[in-house]
Amino acid sequence: MISAGRAGELGASVVLIEKNKNLGRKLLIAGKGRCNITNKENNPREFISEFGKNGKFLFSAFSRFGVEETINFFEKINLKTKIERGGRVFPVSDKSQDVLEALIGYLKKSNVKIKLNSEVKKIIKNPSTTLGASNKIEKIILANNEEITASKFIISTGGKSYPETGSTGDGYEWVKKLGHTVTSLSPSLVPIIVKEKIVKELEGLSLKNVEISVYKENKKIDSRFGEAIFTADGMSGPIIIDMSKKIGKELPQNIKIKIDFKPALDFLKLDRRVQEDFRKDSKKMFKNSLNDLLPQKLIPVIVKLSKINPDKKSSSITREERKKLLHLLKEFTLEVKSLAIHEKAIITSGGIKLSEIDQKTMKSKLIDNLYFAGEILDIDGPTGGYNLQVCWTTGYIAGESAAFKMLSYKHVD
Repeated sequence: MISAGRAGELGASVVLIEKNKNLGRKLLIAGKGRCNITNKENNPREFISEFGKNGKFLFSAFSRFGVEETINFFEKINLKTKIERGGRVFPVSDKSQDVLEALIGYLKKSNVKIKLNSEVKKIIKNPSTTLGASNKIEKIILANNEEITASKFIISTGGKSYPETGSTGDGYEWVKKLGHTVTSLSPSLVPIIVKEKIVKELEGLSLKNVEISVYKENKKIDSRFGEAIFTADGMSGPIIIDMSKKIGKELPQNIKIKIDFKPALDFLKLDRRVQEDFRKDSKKMFKNSLNDLLPQKLIPVIVKLSKINPDKKSSSITREERKKLLHLLKEFTLEVKSLAIHEKAIITSGGIKLSEIDQKTMKSKLIDNLYFAGEILDIDGPTGGYNLQVCWTTGYIAGESAAFKMLSYKHVD
């Protein structure tokens, strides 16, 4: 949408081809329906560093259309924004629908023709047999056999995550047939599945202000503080989602996560707290003495794993039994079995090899009239507005570059 809108704004004649019956289905579910547009916490260099080694590809594009430009762009098309904790930028209304409507209004103002329910079946490239002929796309063929010709093409089909929104990985197959390299694809920003069946008893339990650490062969490789949630077969939530990419890279090696339910207290202070609670409720049974310390749903699981007699009086808990309890509260350990599938991933890791794309224009280095934007590129970052910012940046640059080049050709003619 932003590619088409920017190209049209510059005077190009643009048609946007959409497989779904409506635009922006994936945008509507972004940020749990609130649409975390971007993130303003870091300076541009720090922002780009969040994407790892592939982030350097964005330097040129960000210098032209970065976070500030994105916020100003949305304000200009009548979408008011606000900044929340962690620099996360949302629409003031907290409705992703308002972001979509602002973009649709932008498309209309830019005179973009929109073709809904139009699935691309094939991309036709010109024959390479003609001496001196440039390597170009001639036309596309839709599922209804309609042919569409153009002087420039932008592919921005997204990845393979949330296929019910239309992101079924079609673009990867098209570009491979056109000669581009697609790197290894994997779900990213995704829940994890663990080996322990006991998590089923914790399904739906939300954790706040906890610290979760990732261990590879007993060596800590990552740690985050914040929120998480237990699922039927593992864990999800902001902490887990952000660490999933690193976890996925280490699998199938032995990977464990350890949850610290009380990160504000070290072992000694937590021990004093537990002893104090036990003294205060000395006549209570152990299973009823943790109410002030833990969420109700977690207590039966902790009691079971501690192997302390649940009916034992809290005043009779031994020092060794208390140590087991503290260990569970500070190092609740789960072994990672796998990542969830693409269908549950927020984004796809991997995509078109960046060395085959001009970082200043988003133009293909292999096809003379082809540009790329968004998740189809081999670049992905953490949650918090980072990945949508890549879409805005690369989309805006692709639309602008394609339009400028086309208009300059018209001028010459």
